[in-house]
Amino acid sequence: MLKVFLVEDESVIRDGLRDNIPWQQYGFQFVGEAADGEMALPLIRKTRPDVLITDIKMPFMDGLSLSRIVSKEFPKMKIVIISGYDDFEYARQAIEVGVDQYLLKPITRLTLKKTLLEIKEKIEQELNKNDYQTQYQTEMHIYEQFSRRRFMEKVLTGELPVNKIYEEAARLSLEISAPCYNLMLFCFQEKNMNLSGEGMEDFMRKQDEVLHYFLRHPEYLLFRWNASSYGVLIRSEAALIDELSEKGLAHIRNFCMQQEQLDWYVALGDPVERLSLLPECYRQVNHYFAYRFILPDMHVFTKASLEDYLNAQEEKNIDSVEPSTMAQEVIRDFLENGNETEIHDFVDSYLQSISKALKSRMFRAYVVLNIRFTTIAFVESLGATKEEYLSEIGNYAQEMNIETDEVPVYFADMLQAAIRIRDAVSSNRNRKMISRALAYIDENYMNESLSLNTVAAEVEVSANYLSAVFSQSMKKTFVEYVTEKRMEKAKKLLKTTSLSSGEIAAEVGYKDSHYFSFVFKKTQGVSPRDYRASKKED
Repeated sequence: MLKVFLVEDESVIRDGLRDNIPWQQYGFQFVGEAADGEMALPLIRKTRPDVLITDIKMPFMDGLSLSRIVSKEFPKMKIVIISGYDDFEYARQAIEVGVDQYLLKPITRLTLKKTLLEIKEKIEQELNKNDYQTQYQTEMHIYEQFSRRRFMEKVLTGELPVNKIYEEAARLSLEISAPCYNLMLFCFQEKNMNLSGEGMEDFMRKQDEVLHYFLRHPEYLLFRWNASSYGVLIRSEAALIDELSEKGLAHIRNFCMQQEQLDWYVALGDPVERLSLLPECYRQVNHYFAYRFILPDMHVFTKASLEDYLNAQEEKNIDSVEPSTMAQEVIRDFLENGNETEIHDFVDSYLQSISKALKSRMFRAYVVLNIRFTTIAFVESLGATKEEYLSEIGNYAQEMNIETDEVPVYFADMLQAAIRIRDAVSSNRNRKMISRALAYIDENYMNESLSLNTVAAEVEVSANYLSAVFSQSMKKTFVEYVTEKRMEKAKKLLKTTSLSSGEIAAEVGYKDSHYFSFVFKKTQGVSPRDYRASKKED
């Protein structure tokens, strides 16, 4: 029920309106009254009505002054001015303030009823529109949009000059300008990766709890970075950037620490004051992020959290090398989950702890063999052959006598060759999987129950994996693709049949005809009715 507040200095009129209007019958709750604007303002701030009815001429604070303050503090509140003055100047000022109705005294019950019902309908339409907008944004997963991911990739890798960054941001309706920036990368996944059914739904719910925090605060720009990780561009005043960075990091840390079944990592950079410096910030954060393979128990990687570890590694010789950092599982974990852009940062972090020990030829030979055996075993586990891998690494297939300064290059080349084979095998599998997914969507897009989860179950992968691979392959997200299919079918039905919008909505997978109309106008620029009319004219 909507709340209404009345301000009128004439007690007879005020009492009459309060007592003789059947507020509840019209869908309103009468929550308060006052004799002038000065007395009304604190009560309005306390009761927060949906509708304010106020006289225009009152002592101490008149209706126009009150309306100016209220419309600024509560822009969604509807204001009705009642006045005994049929004066254009009053009406003009009321319009400038943004009042919804201007009624002349005496006010009849019929007039007020008509006004209240009109305002009620307007409020309900706005609420529905907001609900549909929220539903649309949730379904479309704005942070998942391929165009946003590609834009952020170009910004962070330095592919775009600053003037082009602003142009493309405007095209994507992204607010990118700020006095100061910082960057955070994070990833989390269930320790049991073979999730399905309720387990996958529970993981998706946890993921949304983490991601939606950043969507609620305009200082954060959330985007998917790759198949397994997300990024947050933090934009703010320089005085607030550290606080916002820590709050974002704390949100992830506090939530994930309560989830025993989650593997999670987050890296945070140092603030920069120019867009042109974001690639530098990204290189720093990406370097920190690579330590998740070396230090899986650390979880949070910042300059401060890594300083003690890095200082301790500088003095280590062969006798103090920690065996766990040399384990084949560390390299294999990177081969399974890392990507080519992280190779050099991973190599640096891996060799950091053994840099002095590498001066020993015997130890260096052991490291080289460990790398070699691990990468060969990995590619063979993918179904590739040892010969394919040796062919991929070229001269290194025979060369084993590696000098100290050559180890990083050798290591990087070994990893790169293995990841190229992994990605080729994965790409072939993904093509088949996407082909199956598209066939299933084509057969079922008109069903309301179609979802990322149902398609993922059909092609036997996790919903999160399907989401990432689908957008990478199709250059649009799953929901964008399905929505396009539905809109194309809807346009065909609008042109070739006399079905109503409600019937067409049901035909293309929407049970709510109003939401269908909202999505149609959002994506096509016109309402279904106007689209049909324009095609008849053609």
